[in-house]
Amino acid sequence: MAHTPRRPTSAIDRAEALFKAATTKPAEVKPKGNAIPKGKELVSIRIDRDVLEHFQDDGPGWQERINDALRAAAGLEETDI
Repeated sequence: MAHTPRRPTSAIDRAEALFKAATTKPAEVKPKGNAIPKGKELVSIRIDRDVLEHFQDDGPGWQERINDALRAAAGLEETDI
C-alpha cells in the first residue's frame, strides 16, 4: 500500500509550496477602531447649493457640521446619539 507523505518530498513540490507561501496574500484583518458609530445612517438629501457651500467653506468636516446644525434645529443634544 502506497503511503502519501504529508510534506512535499520532491524538489518541484517543495518549490511550488514555497512559491505559494511567498505569493499568497494573508487575510486582511479589519481594524476594530474604524467601525461606524451606532445611530449613523447613510442618506441622500437635496440641499441648496449656497447652503452646501456655506458648510464646505470651512474645509473637511462639513458633513459633521451639517449634522450638528440639524441636531440643533431639531432640539437634540449630543448625548442623545
